[in-house]
Amino acid sequence: PAGGGTPPGWRSAVEGWRYLRSKPAVEGAFVIDLNAMVFGMPRTLFPELAARVFNAPGAVGLLYAAPAVGAFIGAATSGWISRVDRQGMGVLFSVLLWGGSVAAFGFSPWLWLALVLLAVAGWADVVSAVMRNTIIMLTVPDKLRGRLSALHIANVTGGPRLGDVESGAVAAATDVRVSAWSGGLACVLGVGLVARSYPTLRGWRLSEHTAAPGSGE
Repeated sequence: PAGGGTPPGWRSAVEGWRYLRSKPAVEGAFVIDLNAMVFGMPRTLFPELAARVFNAPGAVGLLYAAPAVGAFIGAATSGWISRVDRQGMGVLFSVLLWGGSVAAFGFSPWLWLALVLLAVAGWADVVSAVMRNTIIMLTVPDKLRGRLSALHIANVTGGPRLGDVESGAVAAATDVRVSAWSGGLACVLGVGLVARSYPTLRGWRLSEHTAAPGSGE
């Protein structure tokens, strides 16, 4: 191929996976995103939460819309992110805010507060996504960027579905509220584990990569 990489196929996919495993900062960005999606937003529980917890069956649409509102605000005001040098720490803190907001949502006795917390979570998700993509795009060399982008798409597509299974299973075994706040707390704990396991993600700085994109860690 023109870019010098392996032709499309299984060998190409394996090459991308091996590169991912060789770059802890990039792998950490994938792992923390999966952590947020699996133990984060309990979307599958929104109908039950609206009807039984908030006594407002008609509010289910608001619950689904609130994270999107926060995400829109985050995307519309994301210019400040380019001035953050320690973007690895930024990813950790934004996922921490995501998990904390979801946990607080699980305890919220009022619908209005639940909507605000979901919006905050949506805002944090966008901030995390921008910083994670920056880390991936500036670390991965051009010839492997397509492979890593494909793995990233698989990650963000499959993660929420695993999250639906997790939140539904916990709700069936306990309660919808327990499922919501326990998932948020699990996400927060996951951030701590990722921060400890991937110090290169924790120390990733934008200033060290913008001079020579794709130069590695």
